Amino acid sequence: PKSARRRPIPPLLVLLAPPRLRSHQVVSSIVRLAHVLSSLLRLIKKGHREVVADAAAARSTSTNHRSTRSLPLPPVATSLSLMHPLSSSSASAAPATHRLRLWWRRLGRRGAAGAAAFAFALLAAAFFLLSPSRDASAPSTSSYPSYGHRLPTLVDLTLVAGAKERGAVCLDGTPPGYHWLPGFGEGSDKWLLHLEGGSWCRNLTWCAQRKETNLGSSDHMERRAEFVGILSDDELQNPDFYNWNKVKVRYCDGASFSGNVEEEFQEDGTPFFFRGQRIWEAVMSELLSKGLSRAKEAFLTGCSAGGLSTYIHCDDFRALVPKASTVKCLADGGFFLDVEDISGRRYMRGFYNDVARLQDLRKKFTHCSSDMEPGQCIFPREVAKGIHTPMFILNPAYDVWQVEHVLSPEGSDPEHLWQNCRLDITKCDSKQLETLQGFRKELLDALSEFKKKKDWGMFINSCYIHCQSMNSLTWHSPSAPRINNKTIAESVGDWFFNRREVKEIDCEYPCNPTCHNAVLDQPYNEE
Repeated sequence: PKSARRRPIPPLLVLLAPPRLRSHQVVSSIVRLAHVLSSLLRLIKKGHREVVADAAAARSTSTNHRSTRSLPLPPVATSLSLMHPLSSSSASAAPATHRLRLWWRRLGRRGAAGAAAFAFALLAAAFFLLSPSRDASAPSTSSYPSYGHRLPTLVDLTLVAGAKERGAVCLDGTPPGYHWLPGFGEGSDKWLLHLEGGSWCRNLTWCAQRKETNLGSSDHMERRAEFVGILSDDELQNPDFYNWNKVKVRYCDGASFSGNVEEEFQEDGTPFFFRGQRIWEAVMSELLSKGLSRAKEAFLTGCSAGGLSTYIHCDDFRALVPKASTVKCLADGGFFLDVEDISGRRYMRGFYNDVARLQDLRKKFTHCSSDMEPGQCIFPREVAKGIHTPMFILNPAYDVWQVEHVLSPEGSDPEHLWQNCRLDITKCDSKQLETLQGFRKELLDALSEFKKKKDWGMFINSCYIHCQSMNSLTWHSPSAPRINNKTIAESVGDWFFNRREVKEIDCEYPCNPTCHNAVLDQPYNEE
């Protein structure tokens, strides 16, 4: 597929924007406005030079000649007159043209400084008017901040051919899809796949809601996706993987690409399909035919529920690629914990129990012992024990999604004592911070056995955020979070290419000033 190339994006413009203005739609709009204003200023300067030159010529001619001479309109004025529906060379247009000439003469005498000041003020106003209502939102599939030389590349959606015949369908029965950006140069035989995230559905009511979104139906998926962060083809933004084949696999099965229920469920006459495993197989089969089967290096990544998918399918991915190839995996924000919430219940285990029963997942997780609840089998701590392929664990110690839905789910906080803390970690009181530090300790304890694996890597920062590889400002930018002065992209690249061992564990919050901490107007949607 051909991908649209965009004009350069001034890095300074992104860096000067406050965090609440860094969503891509806002930055893109501002950048486009900046380019228009830049063009306008160039035209003004050019017109100013013409006015000055014309004035000099006029002074050297006789008064009679000057009275009959027509002042050439500057380019911007010409453009405006041509666009106006009443513009013409007739006498009826003469008064308006005369007024425009007088305005331009005055501008010529005063210089373009006033116009430049006006343009700058207009640009500043755009920053305010285009400001989104939220400072940070739940990770979505189509809106991430961008930092780099240019705007993100847009990549077309491809629906999997013959998917319905194979039973590889989304919750609503539509075919699954992916976005493929072909590699170039030395990256033409290297592949990076990213599994999209988006929570799970625990019952038919939740799944019915997902069917009306991109998380349950390809009918609702955007036809073009922005490739940013680890998927970017901009060397400044993604130095180690920018020229690789990159694929974003869309998530529409509700169970991290792991369900495989043959029967079609019915609820009020509406069908449901739980075929995530078949979607995985169908997408991989199509990508193998497009060149993945000849990959010299391959990298499976995923974010959130897609991070859990990466743990689940890492060894499966390794088996698809030639044995001589280098194959590794990265799970971003996918190490969900099986811990007690603030009320003493294990909410997340109950949640996973429902998902496992609905989509019959026990048969997928052969590592599960008979005395374990089905939901226990899904947690990465259990899944990762059986992984043989090198894995990189990227996780914040204070994952904002987990703080809201694992540590302090709504039912655990009837008096809403945690409401402000969940939305903004700086609003947490001393007792809540103590609980958060305990949550961090639970994470580090769970990771301790994997830290011992020589070929595994990890980057555990002390930020209050969720998913950092698909956000170019947190993945790799001058303002990106760092541990030991290394960005996430640099650390992942060092690990993947064996430049050094990477086992980065940050200090406790609030020690790291480079963190991008989420500040929310409302909680994440649980779904």
